[in-house]
Amino acid sequence: MGMATDYDAPRKNDDESESIEALKERVPDKTSAVIDEDPDNPGSFELQGADLSDMDLDVVVLPPQADEFTCVSCFLVKHRSQLDHETKLGPICRECAA
Repeated sequence: MGMATDYDAPRKNDDESESIEALKERVPDKTSAVIDEDPDNPGSFELQGADLSDMDLDVVVLPPQADEFTCVSCFLVKHRSQLDHETKLGPICRECAA
């Protein structure tokens, strides 16, 4: 039989001897502008860290469907097949009832 492994013990690694300066060089600079372009939509691009709080988003909100319910415990919209039971407050899904 093999010896037991202590998973809480600190692990030694070859990278531990690496200097702080060398580690900093490997981390990307957050202030540099990196542009992620969508090849399908060349006019759209996103800058990392850009403030998008003033932008309006177009979101389509669908009304509740006949085969859906909102769990009163987790507030997620679920399919009727996930319904566990009804309470006086409303429906409870199987995950929350477990």
